[in-house]
Amino acid sequence: MRNGDGSIDALAVRMRGIRKRFPGVAAADGVDFDLRRGEIHTLLGENGAGKSTLMQILSGLYRPDAGEIEIDGRPVAIRSPRNALALGIGMLHQHSMLIPRHTVAENAALLMPDLSFLYRAREIERRVAETAQRYGFAVDPGAPAWQLSVGEQQRAEIVALLLRRARILILDEPTAVLAPAEIRSLFAVMRGLAAEGRSIVFISHKLDEVMEISDRITVLRKGRRVAVLDRAATSERALARLMVGRGCDAPAPAAARTGGLPVVELRGIEAFGDRGAPALRGVDLDLRCGEILGIAGVSGNGQRELEQVLTGLRKPSAGRYRLLGREMSAASPAAIIARGLACIPGDRSRVGTAAGLGAVENLILKRRRLPPVGAGILLRAGEAEEWARELIERYSISVPDLRLPVRLLSGGNLQKIVLARELASGPRALLAVHPTRGLDIGAAGEVRAALLTMRDCGAAVLLISEDLDEILALGDRVAVMHRGRLSGAMRRGEAHRETIGLLMTGQGPGAERVEAEG
Repeated sequence: MRNGDGSIDALAVRMRGIRKRFPGVAAADGVDFDLRRGEIHTLLGENGAGKSTLMQILSGLYRPDAGEIEIDGRPVAIRSPRNALALGIGMLHQHSMLIPRHTVAENAALLMPDLSFLYRAREIERRVAETAQRYGFAVDPGAPAWQLSVGEQQRAEIVALLLRRARILILDEPTAVLAPAEIRSLFAVMRGLAAEGRSIVFISHKLDEVMEISDRITVLRKGRRVAVLDRAATSERALARLMVGRGCDAPAPAAARTGGLPVVELRGIEAFGDRGAPALRGVDLDLRCGEILGIAGVSGNGQRELEQVLTGLRKPSAGRYRLLGREMSAASPAAIIARGLACIPGDRSRVGTAAGLGAVENLILKRRRLPPVGAGILLRAGEAEEWARELIERYSISVPDLRLPVRLLSGGNLQKIVLARELASGPRALLAVHPTRGLDIGAAGEVRAALLTMRDCGAAVLLISEDLDEILALGDRVAVMHRGRLSGAMRRGEAHRETIGLLMTGQGPGAERVEAEG
């Protein structure tokens, strides 16, 4: 708890000498970590530094190879997430842990110890709805998890953690899919929970957020602890240097460009969501060669459906979709790829990669039947490995073993595998959905540089992101998506952060009309 002077003393968690190895990777190499009662403690580090692994050990998902853990001063052996929850520990993971076929309420109920075997569905739905409303999250308790966007899944999991009343909360990149107003609301919730005596571990790559919300900060690098700092004793620049071992300035916005001929044209596109409700409402869009068009918006406002329409995974119910002048509204994903569209999907772990396969298999997915990798139905194993190694070197992908399942790689390296594969296809148009979500400064910078290179080479890039800094730094034009509608695109110099933030939450110009029609 906090003392009268605002300081925090008693330990909630004490971890000593924690070690965990995966094939070819030392994810945690003798790490010490302390979490005090009533504090917000940030874990900071590059992708692959060991932050998530350390907290997955604390939450019972992994068992350490060595080391000791104490909770409230008592030695414990945490064998499972259920065991961790019984100790008062709950974790929001970077990738959704919801069971797809279960509803939000059913997922929340699975580990709630106060429910009987035959619980009343309406009662748990009521409790989920009340908790969501109390903390300002838009959550539908009756929606199956598979129908939710990545952002909606994350909000549902945050509500479930709050509903379970965990005393120790681990939040892994919780702001990655939230609008600015939602982030402020979440931080207010976090401060309130800390004031109640709960302990919070906050994992983030956004240094401005770290400096705003943290009491203390632990920096990890390559599986080892390199610093523990009070927030007041450090700065964003110092933290960046500790993270990567060198100076790392924030990137300056790229020079804006004016696009050329249309590559992607949407006119009056409408589409239904998985639950049968309208998800896209008369979307008009022009994406031109040699430009980046940024689309901002809170997750769950039609971005997933727009991605699926553009890639052929969802057919529009009305409207026209033209790619390089050819009608593609009813085209298959293969036909759209052949026409020149590449995609960095919003869900890199489930959609963007075959998680159980190695780097070679994932990198050659689009060249499986093309020379020199393929010869008809035959695969040339040597050429495939050579192709993969060339991409790994070009995009600085850290892969300790080409046969290692890519699900064991860090988020940054997994994203770079997707990026390398898609860009190697030489696309005329690139759809990039949350391309730097959860990436550290260095990896995010590499991804953004690749997008700018694509633009400068004449490709058309559609960037869908909730990161306003990213949108404003990269987008030559900016539009906002809210409740399935797309605002008119603004030139970057005309797009102000306050206006975009209001439009993202339905409070900007024209919001009243959308609400009335909705």
